Amino acid sequence: MQECIDQKVYQAEVDNLPAAFEDGSINGGDRPGGSSLSIRTANPGNHVEIRAAYIGTTIIIRQTAGQLSFSIKVAEDVARAFSAEQDLQLCVGGCPPSQRLSRSERSRRGAITMDTAKQLCKEGLPVEDAYFHSCVFDVLISGDPNFTVAAQAALEDARAFLPDLEKLHLFPSDAGVPLSSGTLLAPLVSGLFVLWLCVQ
Repeated sequence: MQECIDQKVYQAEVDNLPAAFEDGSINGGDRPGGSSLSIRTANPGNHVEIRAAYIGTTIIIRQTAGQLSFSIKVAEDVARAFSAEQDLQLCVGGCPPSQRLSRSERSRRGAITMDTAKQLCKEGLPVEDAYFHSCVFDVLISGDPNFTVAAQAALEDARAFLPDLEKLHLFPSDAGVPLSSGTLLAPLVSGLFVLWLCVQ
């Protein structure tokens, strides 16, 4: 909506979750309608919300367990309005080298067994749905039990975003993919991304 707001860029990194756009502003500019784009922080350095009311979109960025995660609520027609060639990107440069897990590093870090990961995730996520399975994957791969907090936050974001709480819990059978204890999947949950893990 070039006639309503200025183009804004938001950039976040681990330990740098600013409460403003890259140019230092907190809204869409001085043009009429500029206030329909806003940024605010609920917990400085740990939780930022970007609202683009003019397109019905909310993005929540969190820092948890030394990682960034985001949840997004966007109208389907807006999400499908851009082709792959257009410049609509949430993560442009990939994971910084310090945030990547190499295959050899994974075996050193992952001192948590599958059963322990399930137990840790079950404490905050009693329903074995997509959030639970994502939590198990993240804890098992990272070896960091603090990833349970990120999964719980993603579930809370979904509660806030979804008007129909009947659709809150997505189960493996809903996606048509059976899960067993020997299979781990990091599911993509209806536009809600729990974690972006880079593996070299």
